[in-house]
Amino acid sequence: FPRIPSRVSSGRDDGDRQTCGVVTRNPNAVRIRLGWPPLPSNCFVDLSRPQPQPGQPHRSSCALRVLVSMAPKQHIVIFTTASLPWMTGTAVNPLFRAAYLAKAGDWEVTLVVPWLSKGDQVLVYPNKMKFSSPAEQEGFVRRWLEERIGALPRFNILFYPGKFSSEKRSILPVGDITQTISDDKADIAVLEEPEHLTWYHHGRRWKNKFRKVIGVVHTNYLEYVKREKNGYISAFLLKHINSWVTDIYCHKVSTSTFDSMVFLPLLSFSRSPVIRLSAATQEVPRSVVCNVHGVNPKFIEIGKLKHQQLCQREEAFFKGAYYIGKMVWSKGYTELLQLLHKHQKELSGLKMELYGSGEDADEVKASAERLNLDVRVYPGRDHGDSIFHDYKVFINPSTTDVVCTTTAEALAMGKIVICANHPSNEFFKRFPNCHMYSTEKEFVRLTIKAMAEEPIPLSEELRHEISWEAATERFVKIADIAPTMPARQQSPSSQNFMRISPDELKRNMEEASAFFHNTISGFETARWVFGAIPNTLQPDEQQCKELGWNLQG
Repeated sequence: FPRIPSRVSSGRDDGDRQTCGVVTRNPNAVRIRLGWPPLPSNCFVDLSRPQPQPGQPHRSSCALRVLVSMAPKQHIVIFTTASLPWMTGTAVNPLFRAAYLAKAGDWEVTLVVPWLSKGDQVLVYPNKMKFSSPAEQEGFVRRWLEERIGALPRFNILFYPGKFSSEKRSILPVGDITQTISDDKADIAVLEEPEHLTWYHHGRRWKNKFRKVIGVVHTNYLEYVKREKNGYISAFLLKHINSWVTDIYCHKVSTSTFDSMVFLPLLSFSRSPVIRLSAATQEVPRSVVCNVHGVNPKFIEIGKLKHQQLCQREEAFFKGAYYIGKMVWSKGYTELLQLLHKHQKELSGLKMELYGSGEDADEVKASAERLNLDVRVYPGRDHGDSIFHDYKVFINPSTTDVVCTTTAEALAMGKIVICANHPSNEFFKRFPNCHMYSTEKEFVRLTIKAMAEEPIPLSEELRHEISWEAATERFVKIADIAPTMPARQQSPSSQNFMRISPDELKRNMEEASAFFHNTISGFETARWVFGAIPNTLQPDEQQCKELGWNLQG
């Protein structure tokens, strides 16, 4: 058979994939995915040699047949637990992920977000914003995104019914939300906060609906729960529940093998991890730690402008220190006020300004006044607002975040960041403007030093590292997803008849575990005991009407 061009890889998955890759190979045919000349990423090229007819001599110089095959684009469906205009990480980051995966052009992408009835909207959305229909909210989301990344790539936005839990301060799904996606588009599901989406899931099993299910863990739930009454007992139970539901609803698929007449995936499905954004989250089965989030490109543009001002010896930062975050005590406000109060004398020249909205805003403001601190408290606003551009130092003592979005945004804008030496901040250690403290004494020293010096301009490499382009590259690599051709299912070998492998035994146990979860999640009493909102097994008539769903009896 003729020599395969050097641009075609050997077909081994050695972690350094070429722009082309052998997909199947036999004595008479090689099927490759071609990277040059540029072709769509789901384009495969079949090089084959015609077999000689009976009685005809075999000719080694026989011409090759070239057949270009187009693999159907895979569907990636991203389910998340919040939506704009709620400015929370699980609303913003999955939206950017959907946009940048769609920009890559290799997949058809759908983002699925919760729809709240108007009674819940006023509890969740800022300034008592309300939407009359999902289409109206979708328009708001798309306009918000377009203002930040420019021309929008093509992706879909769908809604599932949700209800707001005041106790948990979060939105919980109602009914079987897998129904939002038709079976013909159920290729890859990304569950943003997989434990949150599956605590009370009752319906079709995610692994049966989708060919591959990837979890992205956003929230350090255990840390929040520990701060409540009887918190350590609750955290112990929650830890095991999180591990359980994540294990039974997020995939682990063995490498598939097919005969030589069909395409093999370029990237095997032997790894189907749950992605933990940092080591601050609890360990769950099959999890890996990787920050697959980036920052809004507007923040990078602000940082470039500040870099130019510094290079021209202009004053780029003429404001002092600030912090922005949801104004609840668990978001670092307790630690910050304690540090400022305890070291008020050493930090006498520090004027601190806090921005945030939340349940504890009045208490935070009252505490700062009671402690006689030089602290001003303002309502929350978008971190990209021009009012923040000129601050030089961002102080964030929070240890409940997983990867703090506002810390990443501050670094992208070229600011100096003072934060705790904590697993949630591990990703930021490579940035020269990020200063981490392990003791109160270090906090004081680093804060005084930061107020007296200018930030170091961010390199192009680090700018890329913090971007959504780089975050998407990391996500694709760690999630192990790539365009594939449909695979023919092999019938079981007769040699394995009546023989149960360890993997099959484990799979059967997992099926039984999932059946048990589905059974108990179908009883209102059991759901209530474990904290579900009453009457959320099925969406109510009003939500069905708003979503255009048929009410199930």
